[in-house]
Amino acid sequence: MDPKYKRMLKVMQEKKKRRRKKAPEIPWTLYILECNDRSFYTGVTNNLDRRLKAHGSGRASRFTRTRLPVRLVYSESCPGRTEALVRECAVKSLSRKAKEALVAGYVAP
Repeated sequence: MDPKYKRMLKVMQEKKKRRRKKAPEIPWTLYILECNDRSFYTGVTNNLDRRLKAHGSGRASRFTRTRLPVRLVYSESCPGRTEALVRECAVKSLSRKAKEALVAGYVAP
């Protein structure tokens, strides 16, 4: 795993341990989009439909704005924001082949 992502994971896990109150967590979604140039974009959101519309209209991220159209190829539910961000770091550190294998094994709901 890339050292940058290892550091990010460590910091997020330490923050979660220090959290005192257990607030009810909103379910978050990790998603992977395939862009027009066949590149992958990985992100997290708590409202997938709204986020996909933003990506489609070019308002969601600079990366996808120049690679329209995009299509959803993978999504998975995470119990909270921290878990979604940890999973995002893990997925971003995967090789292209590993991401393709993850997407290939995905069955749409």
